[in-house]
This record gives sequence, structure tokens and C-alpha cells, in this order.
Amino acid sequence: MINSNKQIFITGATGLVGSYLARLLLKKGYRVRALKRANSQLDLLGAEVEQIEWVTGDVLDIPALEEAMEGVDQVFHCAAMVSYDPKYQKEMMAINVDGTANVINVALYQDIKKFVHISSIAALGKSKHGEAVSEKTKWERDKNNTNYSVSKYLSEQEVWRGYAEGLPVAIVNPSVVLGAGSWNQSSTKLFKQVYDGLKFYPLGGSGFVDVRDVARMALQVMESDIEGERFLANGDNLKFRDLFNQMATGLDKSVPTIKVTPLLGGLAWRAMWLKSKLTGKSPLITKETVHSSTGTVKYDAKKSREMLNFEYTPIAETIRETTAVLKETGVEETGSLPV
Repeated sequence: MINSNKQIFITGATGLVGSYLARLLLKKGYRVRALKRANSQLDLLGAEVEQIEWVTGDVLDIPALEEAMEGVDQVFHCAAMVSYDPKYQKEMMAINVDGTANVINVALYQDIKKFVHISSIAALGKSKHGEAVSEKTKWERDKNNTNYSVSKYLSEQEVWRGYAEGLPVAIVNPSVVLGAGSWNQSSTKLFKQVYDGLKFYPLGGSGFVDVRDVARMALQVMESDIEGERFLANGDNLKFRDLFNQMATGLDKSVPTIKVTPLLGGLAWRAMWLKSKLTGKSPLITKETVHSSTGTVKYDAKKSREMLNFEYTPIAETIRETTAVLKETGVEETGSLPV
């Protein structure tokens, strides 16, 4: 069990999930040490930023990791890069895979007592015949796996390697994480796109989870005696059209009305690819994002509900609260939900 007198270390504390987790830990009375780059934006942490002990570096900086984990008993590894642009594949693999290997190796060396990895549903296998994806769904090599998905799967292999070498670990696999944050970053930019008058909606659907639920689950797993387990975190399964309609209603905007068929999606990603070549900017739509959004995948969170007795925030509630924050703070500011 965690004792609040012990120091907790977080990677990725400046990101959406990591910032909510850090704020939750501080609220519960824990001492928090976190890693940040020299140019990291700390807005997501609000006034709590001053309560965190910061170490400057990143997950590829082993000396910084050694300094950060000295005297620490528990580690939350939240840091990761998310990109569906092929030109960032090498960088993403380095951060997600090599970076996780570094954190695991230092954790083993420092004799960390518990390690919780915040991963992603992208690291799980694909559903077959329409059944819901769960913790038991087997990963398989597939030409349609995104580079991000491969990076998350390989990063988890480093975590399980650490477990085999004696490090107590557990993994949380969130679905698409929703909540207030920086409006042009992470999944929060979905709200911003709807606010700006999004006209299109993809045919598919996915699982969605409140960012506060991910933080609560990660802490619950850390405080427990559970190790060698993974938990899929998913509040609701929704079609993208329903998701965008709820966002539009909350933001007092018109709902998207143009259906993105496979043909239209194919034309869009090719046009964006050409534009990116001419401008040098990353495309807003890629082949990977089009493929991912045209299919419907459902996720089964039965294990977390039963083994952890976990109760999820309804996604409709998450959307209502997040859109209220967006309208109150404005689209150029950073907003957050109470933890």
C-alpha cells in the first residue's frame, strides 16, 4: 500500500492524463516529483504546479531519470508521443519504446516498489466478428496497425520485461480520453474542432473515458496489492457522430452533417498529404486516422468494474462539464475539471 509520506514520481505530468493524476495525488496529500523538459508548458497543472518537485530532462535522458527516481518508491509512467504522421515514426518509437525501456531499467536499478504504466487501448488486439475488445484480446501483426499502436504494444513489452525481472507492475489501458485541457492539444482539440464549426463526421465509433477516471483508476491500482495485471479503462462506447453531436449541443453549435465515407476520407487524406508536402506542416488528416475512424470498435471494461469495483463517469456528463469549461475559459485558454 502507498503511504502519503512516500514520494511518487510521474513521467508525462505536463500532459492531459499526467496533469490530472498529479493534481489528484496532491489533493490526496502525496508528495509528487515529476519530469519535464526545459521548454515544457505547465499550464495544465494550474496553481498546483508550485507544489511539485521538478526534475528537468526526458525519458531518453537516463541521468535525469536516475536523479528523479532516487529515494522514490512508486512510479507512474504516463509520458508518450502520439502521432499519426509517418514522418514522426522514428521519434515516436524512440520516446515510447526506448523511453519506456529506460524508465523500467532505472526503476529496476532503484528498486522501485510499484510501477504503474498508463498505456492505451492502441496496445490491445483488434476485435473479430464484432465482439468487444478486452484485456484478453490477443495482439496480432497487421498491416493496418498504426505506428502509434505498434509503439504502444512494444512499450508494454518493456513493462512486462521489467515484471519478469522482479519489478511489481500494473498497466492501465485508457480508451479515448476526454476532458478539459489545452484546447489545441490531445483529444481536447476534438471539442475545439466542434467549437470552430466542424462539418464532417466519420462513420465509425470507439470507446471513451473521462480523464479523471483514468487518474482515479491509476491511483487505485497503485494503492492496491495488484501486480502483473492490466485494466482497460472505458466509460462508454459511442459513434463519432453521437460524440460530436453531444459536443455541439454543449457548445451551442450546429451538429456536423456531412458523412465521411471511405471514398471521401481517401480523397481527404491524399489532399492533406499533398498540402503537407507543399507547406512542411503535419497533415490534420492521415491515412491512419481515416482508417481508424471509419471502423467501429467497442471496448469491454468488465474487468475493472468487477475486480476494482470501479464506477465510471458517464461520458455525457464528461462532455457537459468539459463544454461548460470551454465556454467559460475561452478557446485560447487552458481549462481543467475539478479532480
